[in-house]
Amino acid sequence: MKLLYLDCGMGAAGDMLTAALLELFPDKEAVIDELNALGIPGVHYEYVLADKCGIRGTQMKVTVNGQEERDLPEDRDHDHHHDHDHHDHDCHDHDHDPHHDHDHDHHHDHDHDHDHDHHHPHVHRSLQDIRDLIAGLPASEAVKSHASAVYTLIAEAEGHVHGRPVPDIHFHEVGTMDAVADVAAVCLLMEKLTPDKVLASPVHVGCGTVRCAHGILPVPAPATAYILRDVPIYGGKISGELCTPTGAALLKHFAAGFGEMPPLAVKAVGYGCGKKDFPAANCVRAFLGEAASAEDTDLIWELNCNVDDMTAEEISFALERFFAAGALEAYTIPVQMKKNRPGTLIRVICRVEEKEELIRQIFRHTTTIGLRENATRRRVLRRSFSERETPFGPVTVKRSEGYGTERCKIEYEDLARIARERDLTLAQVRERIAGKESAPNA
Repeated sequence: MKLLYLDCGMGAAGDMLTAALLELFPDKEAVIDELNALGIPGVHYEYVLADKCGIRGTQMKVTVNGQEERDLPEDRDHDHHHDHDHHDHDCHDHDHDPHHDHDHDHHHDHDHDHDHDHHHPHVHRSLQDIRDLIAGLPASEAVKSHASAVYTLIAEAEGHVHGRPVPDIHFHEVGTMDAVADVAAVCLLMEKLTPDKVLASPVHVGCGTVRCAHGILPVPAPATAYILRDVPIYGGKISGELCTPTGAALLKHFAAGFGEMPPLAVKAVGYGCGKKDFPAANCVRAFLGEAASAEDTDLIWELNCNVDDMTAEEISFALERFFAAGALEAYTIPVQMKKNRPGTLIRVICRVEEKEELIRQIFRHTTTIGLRENATRRRVLRRSFSERETPFGPVTVKRSEGYGTERCKIEYEDLARIARERDLTLAQVRERIAGKESAPNA
């Protein structure tokens, strides 16, 4: 399995992700030519070599009408200092203190070291305008679909933060082109790399605060925090905003899971550098390789609670609701609780996407007042399904492969249906399908 792993130990931003993926290609110039051929209005891509804490990497330089977003002078009349890393919406948020040292100092950050008068047109675009722009790019439908979905995540976050319907959110022209450039680039590079699966580390978001037009906001910024719901994040000791909304949206869209790097035979490593220097190397690392074995692995969560005051009927109903909410497994284990009371351990296994909903369901349908959660990695055999003709008609066959093992079995529901219809035992149905007996006439 071809796996792409993104190390976000110093957060993530659109330009850093682009640079990290770009490094995985042997001919970066040819890839840059493809990016420029997208023809995003006013946008030009180029890259430069960078050094972070002695590590050589790549840094992206994206200009809009010949200027990087962070180099553009600010509009005193509108008081908009480029909201976060990617845009300036209709309420002109985030008038950042130029002396507040934070962020990656890439072309998306808040690091505006000047505040000059200027007369560039103050144009804004709606989400639909951006979708139309993306739809007109000379790229595959898959690239355009991914790019539109990523920008929708950003717009939904802004709408939630500012309490406005998504159609009412508008983005500043220059910041929008800058962000569309990052989003389109990452989507195109993902398509060219063709990973079977993308995983990422927990995301370092930084800590401290950031000054904006409405006051001082905590890190991560509200839009970033909203996008990264259900994603494992941490603050660390580095003061500054390390993960931007664009970076968060790209990670949320492409990563199938977040956790430690699985066994991987690495073929290429890319270092995507930000522009600011920190005590730690300010870069996103991208590892591309083959999973160390043919078996699939993923990160799952175990949710556990103990109860001693629920009936068997109540527990049975609770497990039913957990499966309905997306649990992979839900089962019980007899345990001895305090005061020598016999009790029941209820264990629910789920993916990260369903974890928060299942936590709510556990508190709703059990009597527990607390639960334990553990992230764990599971290994599973590769599974595929096919249809097979039998003397009783078509049945579904599940094939499992991996670890030198291959198994093939008919789905239980089909066996049970035939047994009921023909008044047979399950063993008789299996035997007759295997050809050991002749099936009776229908």
